Amino acid sequence: MSKRLRKPIKKEKDFSDKILKILSQSANKAFNYKQIGAKLELDDTQSRNQIIKDLKILASQDKIIESEPGKYLVKAVSKDYYEGKIDMTGRKTAYFVCSELEEDVFIPTNNLNHALDKDIVKVYVYNKRKGKKPEGEVIEVVERNKTDFVGVIDIQKNFSFVSTANPKMYTDIFIPKDKIGEAEQGDVVLVHIEDWPARADSPFGKVIKVLGKPGEHDTEIHAILAEYGLPSEFPIEVETFAQKIDTSIEADEIAKRRDMRDTLTLTIDPKDAKDFDDALSFKKLENGNYEIGIHIADVSHYLQEGTILDDEAYQRATSVYLVDRVVPMLPEVLSNFACSLRPNEEKYTFSSIFEITETTQVVNQWFGRTVIYSDQRFAYEEAQYIIETKDDVIPEEISITGSSYKVSSAIVAATLKMDELAKIFRKRRMADGAISFDKVEVKFNLDADGEPQGVYFKVSKDANHLIEEFMLLANRKVAEYIGKQKKTFIYRIHDEPNEDKLIAMQTLIAKFGYKIDFRNKGDISKSLNALMEEVNGKKEQNLIDTLAIRSMSKAKYSTDNIGHYGLAFEYYSHFTSPIRRYPDVMVHRLLQHYLDGGKSADEETYETKCVHSSTMEGLATNAERDSIKYMQVKYMQDHQDQEFLGVISGVTEWGIYVEIIENKCEGMCRIRDIKDDYYTFDEKQYALTGATSGKLLQLGDEIYVKVKNADLVKKQLDFNFLRRIEEPIK
Repeated sequence: MSKRLRKPIKKEKDFSDKILKILSQSANKAFNYKQIGAKLELDDTQSRNQIIKDLKILASQDKIIESEPGKYLVKAVSKDYYEGKIDMTGRKTAYFVCSELEEDVFIPTNNLNHALDKDIVKVYVYNKRKGKKPEGEVIEVVERNKTDFVGVIDIQKNFSFVSTANPKMYTDIFIPKDKIGEAEQGDVVLVHIEDWPARADSPFGKVIKVLGKPGEHDTEIHAILAEYGLPSEFPIEVETFAQKIDTSIEADEIAKRRDMRDTLTLTIDPKDAKDFDDALSFKKLENGNYEIGIHIADVSHYLQEGTILDDEAYQRATSVYLVDRVVPMLPEVLSNFACSLRPNEEKYTFSSIFEITETTQVVNQWFGRTVIYSDQRFAYEEAQYIIETKDDVIPEEISITGSSYKVSSAIVAATLKMDELAKIFRKRRMADGAISFDKVEVKFNLDADGEPQGVYFKVSKDANHLIEEFMLLANRKVAEYIGKQKKTFIYRIHDEPNEDKLIAMQTLIAKFGYKIDFRNKGDISKSLNALMEEVNGKKEQNLIDTLAIRSMSKAKYSTDNIGHYGLAFEYYSHFTSPIRRYPDVMVHRLLQHYLDGGKSADEETYETKCVHSSTMEGLATNAERDSIKYMQVKYMQDHQDQEFLGVISGVTEWGIYVEIIENKCEGMCRIRDIKDDYYTFDEKQYALTGATSGKLLQLGDEIYVKVKNADLVKKQLDFNFLRRIEEPIK
């Protein structure tokens, strides 16, 4: 990295924010500099002089009023002041989002006043002029969204600056010489912002961790985790605590549970899975119905409330699935061993057991703690082979054992019957208005060093749907059982889609000849399902799948049940994955509490836990997405001389986004790099228009591109435009 010569910033004391806070807390009381100094526990001459100076500056800025000589009041908050959240753009400007306002308020760069992305702020909204969008100015940062950032350090003689790859972080972070720690020039570091003096251009921080050299695989993966405040390992005291847990299966504990060890039981999971959350048991009853048990790892048996292990699991709230590793919610001794429902081992489980008719009517249900013995572990591919062929011999090329093997006729029969029932459940869900998002997942074949050797796509088939339908059944019935009792519970809720986003999506998909029916909720879901079916396998599938998902509200956890729109369920919860999701652990505890006759739990306490769980889920999702982008860029670094056919997936005033059809990697062709004409952006057509030829480059067009630049640190691909699909090679 080339060194940038900068003058060190002289750090001055500044008490403006603290003064405003003191005056705001006692809005009707006037304070002089001595009283403010006393509240700040400052009595030295220099600090008092600075307080006097800051009071005069605040008064001149019209933020406070000198009500009598030497005494100050905070200015009365008018209707022009609002509290909300900052949403940064990538151009050093922002929008202020507030539920009290009909539209978002534009915040120019010079009005940000040290606010950063997602900060809670107080904003003054200027009088709206006719025909102009509202503008505002940040007058106070109420609460920082985050204070830890990942970036590359640039060390000068007496100070350093850390610059981040985050396009929404518009400023470097100044690091004094004595707060560099062990960092060396060009290292990727995690820094903590300690202060941001009013007159300083950059916040002041300190290096709290050195992550490594830019571009190195482990450095970039750890940087992704650190960027979202996610841990990469367990504290030693948590690991030690977990190792000491008694994980043996005891006769006295079995006696307290429903014994299901003699019932045929199997697991179906991804071939590379190590933690098996769930198992299915199957029994045909004398009356012709079927008893199907959904057995879930009894994590709450081992994870006791109030322990350091439980605190750690709650803080994490979820396992994080990156391209090359899993960062588990629970230490390996639990996640991969004690709690994992491995074949030919007795395991403690929490179960939902249903008596189901041939037409999938649930005529009986039972919830409670059990003990099981899994007879068979299948990978999805193996179960799919049985479903497709009805054969009882798993061939070598599919087998997870590495060689062919024979499956018992009872397991084949159970698999085929459960598949048949799952198809009926799924068909009914779709008829009720559920939306089917079988989005293509990008996966990588990695070598032993974590280097990408190839790309493949994960597609859901019947075996996946079999497991999905019975997990949905358990989640729905558990939520319904408690929900109808009107007791505090944790629901997985999903609101109706945002109509503005759907309208925007309609404008885009119309370019491909598709449309959505807006007449009512039912028509929207049916229309979306028809759309998903129509685009399946086409070049625009991934783009339209992504647009459809973005138009949906985000599912989240809440004690306030509003139902689940996407699944068309009135009641829904998460019961089936406690190894990797903390809300499922809480659901198990609450369910057992109510089965034991307990009173309704405190709603406020659990709502706080729901908000935390939803937040951590969002951070984990972002980290997972960033790791995929990183691996895509890494993969494309090794294919810089290759031509690729891509589809235009986005059009902006600065260029076009292109998604490569064969591997779903997305990058940008900048408008200045498209040399066959002079192009301008046509917002109405979502297209670039050639000034000479009049030709369009528009959403959905297929073009050939080549990698221009692959930036691992920014996780960004730039393409060179080669030609349209109909044009010959020059």
